[in-house]
Amino acid sequence: MTENKNNRTITWIVGGILILLLAGVSVLLISEKKVNKELTQEFELEKEDLENQYTTFARQYDELKLTVSNDSLSSLLEQEQLKTQRLLEELRTVKSSNAREIRRLRNELATLRKVMISYINQIDSLNRLTAQQKEIIADVTQKYNAASATINNLSQEKKALNQKVTLAAQLDATAIEVTPLNKRNKRTKRTKNIVQLKIDFVISKNITAQTGEKTLYVRITKPDNDVLTKNDADVFAYENRNLRYSIKKYIEYTGEEQPVTVYWDVEEFLYAGTYRIDIFTDGNLIGSQNFSLN
Repeated sequence: MTENKNNRTITWIVGGILILLLAGVSVLLISEKKVNKELTQEFELEKEDLENQYTTFARQYDELKLTVSNDSLSSLLEQEQLKTQRLLEELRTVKSSNAREIRRLRNELATLRKVMISYINQIDSLNRLTAQQKEIIADVTQKYNAASATINNLSQEKKALNQKVTLAAQLDATAIEVTPLNKRNKRTKRTKNIVQLKIDFVISKNITAQTGEKTLYVRITKPDNDVLTKNDADVFAYENRNLRYSIKKYIEYTGEEQPVTVYWDVEEFLYAGTYRIDIFTDGNLIGSQNFSLN
């Protein structure tokens, strides 16, 4: 009787211990499951954060390429962007629980970050250099334009001065007077009695004019604008064309005032009206005068 009672007691004790062990194991399993769930959530969040960082990096390479005009650097940025996109695809295929791969890809991201920083520094240096070059080019251009303007002004001033010098050196024929003469060498007023036209004028004093032999061309123009000439071949050059002349006269100009007289022998019919005398030398018109015949 006593032995049976002892056996039941042992059985109760063993059963209690087993129940306690089962309860402990259950608690441990529940706790471990909870921990595993929390770890899984943490891994998923870490993976998601890593994916966001990779995506941001890929987008930043697009932005960087827009700021680069250097072909070599642009090509390197393109390569790094492709590498980033490739690693992002790898990350997306990795399970959240694969801690080893997640850690490797996180290290790759750290390396990519260092590379990007180095490229950003290069781009900043190039941009600063480009800005300095633009400033230098702008400064040189401004100085060139200023110098060109100065040269142009000097050229205009020189041209104007040359024109003044040319005008100052040009001879002038003044005091032009035409005297109709008859066969007795006397002044006459009747056109039918005129056998010769005496033309007097004065070459003014000009110390700036070139001295030496001068060729004077005198044109006598009738009222109908026809030029009196002895030969149609009697022409001289004036303003890129040839003009007929009536009389050619050689003088030795000394720079001092010099009277000149030329004659036109009348061999054609002269009618009443207003005639004109024009005197040329050195390619310039140096004097003109109208006169009338009755």
